[in-house]
Amino acid sequence: MTRILDLSKRIGSILLRNFENLYVKGHMILKLICRSLVLVCLGAGYVMAQTSVPDTPAGHTLQAWLDAFNSGDSAKIEAYIKTIDQTQNVAGMMRFRNQTGGFELVGIDSSEPLHVRFRLKEKGGHSSILLGNLVVKDGQPPTVETIRFNGVPPGAVVENVTIDAAERKKVIDGVSDVLKEYYIELAVAQQMSDALKAHEAKGDYNAISDGDTFASQLTKDLQAVSLDKHLRVGFNSFKMPPMKEPSAEDIARFHQQMERDNCAFDKVEILPNNIGYIKFDGFMDAEFCGPTVVAAMGFVAHTDALIFDLRQNGGGQPAMVTLIASYLFDKPTHLIDIYNRKEDRTQQNWTLSYLPGQRMPTQPVFVLTAKRTFSGAEEFAFDLKTQKRATIVGETTGGGAHPVSGHLVADYFNVGVPFAKSLDPVTKTNWEGTGVEPDVKVAAADALETAQKLALEKIQAKKDGK
Repeated sequence: MTRILDLSKRIGSILLRNFENLYVKGHMILKLICRSLVLVCLGAGYVMAQTSVPDTPAGHTLQAWLDAFNSGDSAKIEAYIKTIDQTQNVAGMMRFRNQTGGFELVGIDSSEPLHVRFRLKEKGGHSSILLGNLVVKDGQPPTVETIRFNGVPPGAVVENVTIDAAERKKVIDGVSDVLKEYYIELAVAQQMSDALKAHEAKGDYNAISDGDTFASQLTKDLQAVSLDKHLRVGFNSFKMPPMKEPSAEDIARFHQQMERDNCAFDKVEILPNNIGYIKFDGFMDAEFCGPTVVAAMGFVAHTDALIFDLRQNGGGQPAMVTLIASYLFDKPTHLIDIYNRKEDRTQQNWTLSYLPGQRMPTQPVFVLTAKRTFSGAEEFAFDLKTQKRATIVGETTGGGAHPVSGHLVADYFNVGVPFAKSLDPVTKTNWEGTGVEPDVKVAAADALETAQKLALEKIQAKKDGK
């Protein structure tokens, strides 16, 4: 895979060339954009008009988020989520908190009663700056309607963008054109285009002047037609810098960020009864993160059973799915096909013929899933389930089987377009819209304990010769 996603190239020009066919979801977008961008302080011309939180509903909500996030206390974060922003989850916020060390508010760009734009600086020994945009619904307390974070790529100039009718039309036309050219189902692309233009004609967007709010509403309207959770419209308060090839410094900074995140690997250990346990929250760049995989798989190579914890895994790169799965087979195995509608081309993904380290083709394997398990993580579970190589334990997954490419549709707007679909080589089915059904259905919180019990039963049965 040699082509970078168009959007990722424009946002910082630092993503590596083997991210074609990237699976994307909310927090993975946040990780790949917010965490993997070269985040820099802005140069001359930026004036911090205010550093205190505004005394408004939006300001109070921002303060509540900062207090909960910076506390690093899972109970406080859980209380915040329950009362103010139920779209978040404790594990995701805790992980982001541990990666950044928390945030310091360094500037308020604009403030209205229900809307605030702000800037944050990481506390964890880094000078990274994030732009934040928070829109709330009035209430007691106010609740989050949208909250977005963006890094600022080198050369970008941040603007206070107000969306007018001309810009809205340009975005709608751009999204419609890109969908009809690239979206995996042409008929559905036409239906989505017709729906956006019908909303526009009825004046449903006339009152929206905030870019993030407009992008969020377009995303909702597109997903209402397609039911495709991969399909998203994005907004940045800066024009994309001219596209260029990643420099050696860009790639080095990107690699440094992946190293800092340990390639999304969170925990590798030996549980009681010689059960291997690997928890990782993203399928990152296989070329760069390969040594991390080799080390992780080598650590559990001599265990009697193996558990992969994907309950917080939002997906990533198919090449990484193939790399990790290859350790579990001792002969070439056809895992998945990926069909590209525009190119009318099918790419076959087989297990790798060469691997550094030891394969584990006989150990019982268990994959833990949750509702948040999505995209490439679902492919991993799907592949192992269809090959009868693993027992899936937990909840039905999110239901996203369409790889995504990014496209710029206007000066400040982009759209992630599902341009291909994953298909089982035999049944020609996938998990789009339905998710991967577990073999053993339990609450996500109980999945690990359940899998350990099942693994012990398998180990004991093998010892008893059953």
